[in-house]
Amino acid sequence: MPSAPRGPASSRRPTMAEVAAKAGVSRTLVSFILDGKPGASEETRQRVLAIAKEVGYRPDAAARLLALGRSRTLGVLTDVRQLFQAELVTGIYPAAEQLGYEVLLTTNLSDRPESVPIDALISHRCGSLILLAPTSGHDYLIKLAAEVPVVVVGPRLPAEVLGAGVDLASVRTDDARGIGDAVDYLVTLGHKDILHVDGGDGSGSPERRRGYREAMSAHGLEERIDIIAGDHTEEAGAAAARELLARPGLPTAVLASNDRSALGLLDVLTRSGVDIPGELSLVGFDDTRLSDFPRIDLTTVHQDAPGLAQHAVRLAVELLERRCSGPKEVVLRSQLVIRGTSGPPPATVRR
Repeated sequence: MPSAPRGPASSRRPTMAEVAAKAGVSRTLVSFILDGKPGASEETRQRVLAIAKEVGYRPDAAARLLALGRSRTLGVLTDVRQLFQAELVTGIYPAAEQLGYEVLLTTNLSDRPESVPIDALISHRCGSLILLAPTSGHDYLIKLAAEVPVVVVGPRLPAEVLGAGVDLASVRTDDARGIGDAVDYLVTLGHKDILHVDGGDGSGSPERRRGYREAMSAHGLEERIDIIAGDHTEEAGAAAARELLARPGLPTAVLASNDRSALGLLDVLTRSGVDIPGELSLVGFDDTRLSDFPRIDLTTVHQDAPGLAQHAVRLAVELLERRCSGPKEVVLRSQLVIRGTSGPPPATVRR
């Protein structure tokens, strides 16, 4: 005998109350068990979980967020001066919308504490925060993540910070390996005098500085390690270029900690008559949109901005909906993009 057609009621989602009634326990206890909170015996916990699976119950994430006083909005902190962060934001919006979330954007300014825009996001009841290259200390991030789920994009967080028992996750590029790939490429071309203009306290700078040192040492070039202190700005790159020009001789290659710094170097060096790449090869990091501009054509280390954005949104949502079961750190590979600012070293270095 054919089964009767399923009516509209049969497509209704099972409720927590139905799970509680079938298990013979209170709705509150079911809620505790499904949220992973203590308060039930192992036997009761297993019975409730089995019944929930049997009836096809799935927690209503939206209702849970409302109960917590939060919204389906992801708060994003960015620095509008950083080109690469703009590319990350461009990827965050569609990734969030695909999961049914909205994005509230605020900016980090140098003349005010980072906590000011972050507090503004929290006051708007953002469900999770995505912080692009935050400058706050680890203690602050841990304290913040105890209040609201936080995903940090850019800097590397120590294992003890990620394992602090709060809703804190990290998405980043393998900066050390990326800069190491650039050193390997330049050494293959024949370069030995490879200088690094670092990014100071900028996002990823410590790892890129370490990667440069390790790669130079791996090629037996420890004595040629040369670092100029810089920042992730065109002004810092320009200052580094002027310092180079004041020296008795130029290196044959310069690795900048990011593309903005590389652009500052490129401008001052070429205006001073330095032939790039004939006399000096220049490599950046990020692969921002300007890098591929024909008049710039910068060799650089490419970061996967769409991939970083997608992982950041995924982790922010999973932490918020309490279903993050995988690693709380995602590390993506970079890729060296070879363009017109790099080539073999000159036969003689300008003195």
